[in-house]
Order: sequence, then C-alpha cells, then structure tokens
Amino acid sequence: MAKVGKKYQEAAKMLDSTKTYPPQEAIELAKKMSHTKFDETVELHLRLGLDPRNANQQVRGVTLLPHGLGKKVRVLVFAQGEGAKMAESAGADFVGDDELMKKIEGGWLDFDTIIATPDMMGKVGKLGKILGRKGLMPNPKSGTVVAANDLPRVIEDARKGRVEFKLDKTAIIHLPLGKVSFEEQKLMDNLTAVIEAVVKAKPTGAKGQYIKTASLTTTMGPGIKLDLRPTLSLVSD
Repeated sequence: MAKVGKKYQEAAKMLDSTKTYPPQEAIELAKKMSHTKFDETVELHLRLGLDPRNANQQVRGVTLLPHGLGKKVRVLVFAQGEGAKMAESAGADFVGDDELMKKIEGGWLDFDTIIATPDMMGKVGKLGKILGRKGLMPNPKSGTVVAANDLPRVIEDARKGRVEFKLDKTAIIHLPLGKVSFEEQKLMDNLTAVIEAVVKAKPTGAKGQYIKTASLTTTMGPGIKLDLRPTLSLVSD
C-alpha cells in the first residue's frame, strides 16, 4: 500500500469513514480537508448498477455546469474552409486539420476538448487510439461533432463548463464539479446539474438500483461517501 503524507492523514481524521454525508455537509468537509498549495478540483464518483459489457446499459452524456470548472478550457477544433473561419471567430484556441493531426500523432496534447465538423471525422478517426485513451475523441452523442454553423455555440458551451461523462469499464462515472476555492453554493449548483444529467441519461436496459454509491473527493483528498437519498433528491421532479 502506498504511503500517505502527514497532511493527508490529518485531513482524513476529519472524516468518519463509516458515515454517509448529505451533499452540503460533504462539500463543506471536502473544502476543510483540502491540504495542498494548489486549488484542487472537487470530483464526483458514481458507481452505477449497470453492466458496461451490455450495449443496452451504456451511459454517456454531457452537461453544462452553472458555474463552470474554474479553469481556462483550451478548445481545439478540426474544421476547414468556412467552418475554420467560424471557429476562429468564436475564439477556439486551435483550429486546423492535417497539420494539427500530425502534431497530435507526435504526442502533442496541450488542449482540453476537441470539436469537429462531420466532414473531418474520416481523418480524425485515425487518431482514435490516441484520443480515445484520453477521452478526447469527438463524438456526435456527446455533442462534439457538429455542423459548422453550430461551432460558435458549442465552443462557448465548452468555455462555460461543458462536461462530458461516460460509464467506464468498472461501471463508474468520474466527473469534476469545480474547484475547492468555489463557494459552497456554487459547488452545490454544479453537483445538482451533474446528478440531473446522469439520472436523465439512465439507459433503457438498466435494471434494479441505478446509482448504487456516490462519493465526493478532491484531487489529493480522501473520498467522502454521499448519502444517496438527499443526493438524489437534488433532481427536480
């Protein structure tokens, strides 16, 4: 087992590992336990009662966090012609086609999200092994493959705090909620948006209990188990 630092141990003493916490209390605790010199990310981890091997039990979606992620999101757009001009005008950090693809093939990954127009996907598909591992591959289902005239809106959404989520091989969804420096209510608002999106994305093949466990943590902090009843009650009827 890896050793943990003294600051981590001190933070963990604030946590009752046998208890589940309502969302507001968990957020307060996460902020108190933060012990690093940098502004940690607050993360949500959801274990779902699904079989990732079953095609009818896949979960994938996107949501906009009301208060963003607390960081500058670097947007790369694969487009050409008029689409490239629109992406540049909308403020994308990187816009291009073949040249950008060659840079990525060479190991360059200094961006946070990729958006592409449909006509570019034939070429972008060749980067699947690289981008897929990083969760960066553009996909129509996640709203990152869009027509040229939709680029300004999607780029703006990415800047505001557009978050994609996907069920992994262990039936868990990992999502960022913002920064430790955020006010508690802003983290609550972002948490509510995320829970609503995941509940809405419930697949038709889901059986039994959909969300089995939920936990909150910071980048370097211990996990805080969430009480499911008040957590799921955040979802609007």
